[in-house]
Amino acid sequence: MTNIAFCITGSYCTFAAVFPAVEGLIAAGHTVQIIFSQNAYSTDTRFGEAADWIARAEAMTGKAPWHSITEVEPIGPKKLFDLLIIAPCTGNTLGKLAKGISDTAVTMAAKAHLRNERPVLIGVSTNDALSGSAENLGKLLNTRHMYFIPLRQDDAVGKPRSLVADFSLMLPAVKAALCGEQIQPMLT
Repeated sequence: MTNIAFCITGSYCTFAAVFPAVEGLIAAGHTVQIIFSQNAYSTDTRFGEAADWIARAEAMTGKAPWHSITEVEPIGPKKLFDLLIIAPCTGNTLGKLAKGISDTAVTMAAKAHLRNERPVLIGVSTNDALSGSAENLGKLLNTRHMYFIPLRQDDAVGKPRSLVADFSLMLPAVKAALCGEQIQPMLT
């Protein structure tokens, strides 16, 4: 049984695709602990009420989601998880990860997890992946223990610099990351 920390950041438009991917992990026999960024935990949007997403996360996993730095800090010292997933991973979170900033529950969870040299799997979802966030994406692509769910342009005409992970490839990406490999092809 694999213990997975599943971190959710504020790319609200992808929550409807991310939550079924979490259900797929659970159905495949993985144990999942949801970790929300503070914004994802507290912001109501046109894509749903925060309380509804929190309730869904708890119903799926049987555990209250974590959302504070103090909750996630023990991840490293206690070696709580085999894999940490960040999906959706916003451009803001990409930047913080690339620069080593750990001022949110999600970035602190990643820092704590990486201290044990365990894999982090990233599911990008940002409108500026091929512009402002491109440098950070490139840095993380070349960072040890960082792996990516295959990604694609989600609207090449309307949002030509936007990339989003193909969350239907979550399970094979998890399997590859746990083996220390990047699933290919990475661009779909």
